[in-house]
Amino acid sequence: MGVEVFVADEQSSREVDCARWAALAEATLHAQRVRGEAELSVLFVDETTIAALNERFLGHEGPTDVLSFPIEDGPAPSGRSPDTGGSGPGWEPPDESDLPTLLGDVVICPEVAWRNAPEHAGTYDDEIALLLVHGILHLLGMDHEIAAEAEVMEARERELLAELHHPLSAELASPPADEPPLPPQAPLTPLTPLTPQSEELSPQSEPPE
Repeated sequence: MGVEVFVADEQSSREVDCARWAALAEATLHAQRVRGEAELSVLFVDETTIAALNERFLGHEGPTDVLSFPIEDGPAPSGRSPDTGGSGPGWEPPDESDLPTLLGDVVICPEVAWRNAPEHAGTYDDEIALLLVHGILHLLGMDHEIAAEAEVMEARERELLAELHHPLSAELASPPADEPPLPPQAPLTPLTPLTPQSEELSPQSEPPE
């Protein structure tokens, strides 16, 4: 199976290219040397949802741009709830070495990203990319509470974005190399003004009963 990224768009205020951001997340995990069986979830949510998460888990009021929730517990027990399977015929406890590593969840609010982009990353896409990489690095143990740690984290973010995001953005913005350029167009002929209609439209006759 390898590394798997699950992306869900649970908001409607801004457009989100789930496939593109899943690819960036996978490339980021690979660049950070995440190997073996691993799973990551990326959720795009509205302001109300991320504000509720922000208050519940961090004690902060109002919406924010990104939250990271690392999975710190062991693997969930197998079987039905609440008896967790039991020891019936053929049942064996799962081999934890065969279970995927659950990295956690990155939750992003596109609406907040849209507002912050002009004074932060520049464009909406660049802002989403930055938030995604930032959130993943948090899940992998990087932090920015201390100035020295913040410098290391920000430097790594710039490296990953330059390597993984900016080349793709340039490719998406440019026409394919094998596509011929459009021929030059002749100047447009000014339109002749239309003469106003002088006759009034006759009222429609009543439909027969």
